[in-house]
Amino acid sequence: MRVLVAEDDEALGAVLVRGLREQGYIVDLVPDGETAVLYFRSYQYEVAVIDWRMPKLSGLDLVERLRRSGTSVPVLMLTARDTPADRIAGLDAGADDYLVKPFGLAELLARIRAVLRRGRRAGGSGGTAEVLRHGPLTVDLRTRKVTMSGEEVALTPKEFAILECLATDPGRLISRQEIVERAWDEHWYGPTKVLDVHLAALRRKIGDPSLIETVYGHGFRLADRSTAADRSTAGA
Repeated sequence: MRVLVAEDDEALGAVLVRGLREQGYIVDLVPDGETAVLYFRSYQYEVAVIDWRMPKLSGLDLVERLRRSGTSVPVLMLTARDTPADRIAGLDAGADDYLVKPFGLAELLARIRAVLRRGRRAGGSGGTAEVLRHGPLTVDLRTRKVTMSGEEVALTPKEFAILECLATDPGRLISRQEIVERAWDEHWYGPTKVLDVHLAALRRKIGDPSLIETVYGHGFRLADRSTAADRSTAGA
């Protein structure tokens, strides 16, 4: 599950990124609102954690711009402001929840889970379905449980991140570079051959090598074997 963190405080940003990644999230960290806008144009996020006070474009202005553009990704607003008027302003701008600094990581994670649940109950709010089903393969993004024909498949965190990247967009050809950047939680400048070992292990554990297709010279894709019933259940 991919999260955008927009926070100009480097120390706090580093803490948030580390804590979220330890919980299995794929995290992009940006230092200002204008950079956040560019990231929203380039990637799809399931949730965003946005600081109110940022250079170039404030969190409040960023959320308002996102909502005007039709982006419905759930947003958790971070701020030191704690008056009722400030809370109302943040929520009216389009934030889904509001967390006052200082806060604990456990509370942040709980708030993220809450806005994701509310978004799904409201009809998906632009996020990814919690359970992805593709024929015999089932990927539960919340519990990080993977089953194949009803049998649980034990994956490493990296293998799960790679499978999540492919399973959230079945049938789409995804480049090696994109998979590595998303699974390794950063902009990758080294050789993408590092991906091959993990893909080989993933294919072996799933037991159906043809489920992950290789398009030589271009990238990989998950064979879209989901039925209409699968997609309906996943979006419920």
